[in-house]
Amino acid sequence: MSSLEDRLHDALTGDDPGRTLSPDLFDRVVDSIGDDRVRRRRLRRTIAIWATVIALATTAVIALQREGTGMPWWVLEIVTTLGLVAIALWLGPFIKRFGRAYAADVFHDNPLTGKSYIVLTDVVYYLIFTAYILFTVRFEPEPSWSHTGLVIDATAGQLKFEVERVGGILLIIGVLHGVNIVLMPVLGRLFSLNRRLPDKVGRL
Repeated sequence: MSSLEDRLHDALTGDDPGRTLSPDLFDRVVDSIGDDRVRRRRLRRTIAIWATVIALATTAVIALQREGTGMPWWVLEIVTTLGLVAIALWLGPFIKRFGRAYAADVFHDNPLTGKSYIVLTDVVYYLIFTAYILFTVRFEPEPSWSHTGLVIDATAGQLKFEVERVGGILLIIGVLHGVNIVLMPVLGRLFSLNRRLPDKVGRL
C-alpha cells in the first residue's frame, strides 16, 4: 500500500503504535454533551419565562383597555425592573461562557489567578446591575412624565424613561466589558512577570 493508504488504515483501525489516546477523552466528551444539554434546557426555560411574562403583560393591557382605563404607571415600572433582572441573569452567564477561554489564554501561567479573576468580575458585574436597578427604580411617578404633572397611567414620557434605563445598563456593561477585554492581557502579563521574577532572582 502507498503511504497515504497506510496512514488511512492506521487512522481507521487504530493500529498506529505512535498514537496515544487521551485517558480522559471519553469523560470530556460526556461532560461536553452534558453541558450542551444543560445550556439547551436553560435556553428553553428562559424562552418559556419570557413568553409567559409577555403573555401576562399583553393580557393585562388588553383587559385594562377593555375596561376603558390605561395601564397604571407602576405596571410598566415593574415590567421594566423585571426585564433588567432577567437581562442580568442571562447576560452574566453568557459573557462568562465565552470569556473563560479568553481568560484561560491570558492567564495560562497563572490558572488559579484566572479563575479568581473570573469570579471577582462576576461579583462586580452583579453589584453594578443591582446598584443600577436600585438607583433607577421609581416608587412614585415623576412629574416630568406628563405635561400636566399628574401621572396615573403610563405615558410616553415614562416609556422613554424606561427605555433609557435598559439602554443605560447595556451601555455601562458594554463599556466596562470592553475595558476589561483590553486590560485583561495587560494584567495577565504583569502577573506572569511577577511570578517569573522571583524564580530568576533565586537562580542568581
